[in-house]
Amino acid sequence: MIGRLRGLVAEVGEEEALIDVAGVGYVVRCGSRTLGHLPALGEEVVLHVESMWSESHGMKLYGFLGRDERRCFVTMLTIQGVGPKAALAVLDVLAPPDLAAAVARDDKAALGRANGVGPKLALRLITELKDKPLSDSPVAAFHAQIHSPAAPPPPSAVGEAVAALLGLGVAEVNARRVVEQAALRLGEDAEIPALIKAGLQELGR
Repeated sequence: MIGRLRGLVAEVGEEEALIDVAGVGYVVRCGSRTLGHLPALGEEVVLHVESMWSESHGMKLYGFLGRDERRCFVTMLTIQGVGPKAALAVLDVLAPPDLAAAVARDDKAALGRANGVGPKLALRLITELKDKPLSDSPVAAFHAQIHSPAAPPPPSAVGEAVAALLGLGVAEVNARRVVEQAALRLGEDAEIPALIKAGLQELGR
């Protein structure tokens, strides 16, 4: 089974990327967060891969930029009712440390922001993911969050900018991609209006 790919980014679509490894192109399904952070076409990337096989669809590869993302993906697939699409959707809205924090404070609303995750599935995810390692953050810090739940953090500038673009009719995958790219260029202290403006410029609006 394939566990990792190192190659050149050949193509990037809405749900998958084509990675050229020594002349062989691998189609790798990725979440929008991962697709938005891939290097430019022709540049090298390393993807942590989870290989899945079924008689009806054959081999499918799911790619992640970090080991902890792959671990979260695999862990969520062990939960009844959670398939690859839902697991990727959760990781699109919550990076592993954020997912661990949301589970620790029973924040069903945070998980419910993921496409296809309703209240019942969000509750099941929180229940099943308790006490399971979801992040590479220190274990002590994770358990401290469980025993002393903190108030949900305020919305991030990236989240607010994405929401603003959604309000303008931009598809979520595109809104998140251009805003996260803008945040990388402008820095973590970038303000919401600047992110929105940069996102719109990227979209050609």
